[in-house]
Amino acid sequence: MPIVNATTVGFAFLLAILVGSAVGGLQTSILMSVVAAMAYDYYFIPPIDTWNITDPQDWVALSAFLITSGVGSTLSAWARRQTKEARHQRREAGELYDLSQRLLSAGDALALCNAIPSDIVDAFGAKAAALFLTDGQTLFYSPGGSHQIDAMDLKASGGYRDVQIEAEKGMSFVPLRMGINSIGSIGIAEAGLSQATLEALGSLVMIAIERARAIEQVGKIEALRENERLKAALLDAITHEFRTPLTAMKVSVTGMLSNLEFDREQCRDLLGMIDEGCDRIDHLVDEVSEMSQLESGEIQLEFARHSVNDLIEAALADCSGSLGTRRIERGIANKEVAIRADLYWATKILVHLINNANLYSTPGEPITLRTETKNGFVFFSVADCGPGIDPMEVGRIFEKFYRGNEHRCRIQGTGMGLPIAKAIVEAHGGTISVTSRVGEGSVFSFSLPIDRPLEARD
Repeated sequence: MPIVNATTVGFAFLLAILVGSAVGGLQTSILMSVVAAMAYDYYFIPPIDTWNITDPQDWVALSAFLITSGVGSTLSAWARRQTKEARHQRREAGELYDLSQRLLSAGDALALCNAIPSDIVDAFGAKAAALFLTDGQTLFYSPGGSHQIDAMDLKASGGYRDVQIEAEKGMSFVPLRMGINSIGSIGIAEAGLSQATLEALGSLVMIAIERARAIEQVGKIEALRENERLKAALLDAITHEFRTPLTAMKVSVTGMLSNLEFDREQCRDLLGMIDEGCDRIDHLVDEVSEMSQLESGEIQLEFARHSVNDLIEAALADCSGSLGTRRIERGIANKEVAIRADLYWATKILVHLINNANLYSTPGEPITLRTETKNGFVFFSVADCGPGIDPMEVGRIFEKFYRGNEHRCRIQGTGMGLPIAKAIVEAHGGTISVTSRVGEGSVFSFSLPIDRPLEARD
């Protein structure tokens, strides 16, 4: 009699066959089933130590083992396939996500289209990739892609409705469709991607291209709007500024032509009005020209080493005629500190700010000029005792042609002085800002870099 229960041994054999089918596949499990049936018959089914395959019990055992091995190996193979497919899909999904991050961050449509084939090759390990756009019949290839992907096949694939996978050639073609309209196609060589991934790739590329085009279109529209706004503002500013001196000049000339009995002093006054009007028009033209040159980059600044005192004295000398008797209170503690600047253009910054402070300050009140050295820059500040700037307007004060609502009719100006100053400061690598309190005045500040000695730079 066997010392082990036959039923227990049978279940143990079944378990071993299941493990063998899971690990070794169908052939291994069938071999294990035959061996298990023979061992079960020889050692555990009477008569012991003999084979008696004709016994129905033997056939039942063998059948049970074979069925178990077949079912087990089939389920194991299916599970392995599912696992492999899931891993493959997860990998492709991750590659699609990484690719989407690159494509959807682009804002320039042409640069995006140039980069798409190379990005596809990098993301999926393809041998080559190409992009065809029906708009302009344009082709874009990854490096070496023109030799791997036929242009005619790529163009023809744009008319397909579904993804085309040519396994024998190792090629895949993905149509890019927006509704019923085709915008192009993608060709990929030897990537081994599933149809679902190829369809998702086509949608992703199409969305990225349309997004980049939309961004460009919005940018163009905004640029046109801004251009029209600036044209209107420029026309308004120039019209207003030209009208005043031209009117005075017209009145003076008309008066002189209509009455030849003016005495010498009267003629001098009329000619003085004409001369002043010409100066104002000339100044306006200079401001427009400066703004245009600064924006286009036509002006090349000549940086040199100058002291803080050089800049301040040059600006005050330039403003001496317009300041009259107004006092300038100075708080300059670092006169000899060297700055790196183009003295001619840097002087214009300070002149603009001092003249502005003079225009808006209460008569008789001083203008305060201070400097401070901090973080490798010299900060210049010009404080006035004027009406201040409304908090709602502070953010727009450096915009071209913008002038405060309360002062645009009371004080002459074009709204170009501060934008010019801002452009010059930024060309020097500095910053400009304003702090203001209504009824107390404003403080305009700008910074210029300190010119350190060569050994300090090293």
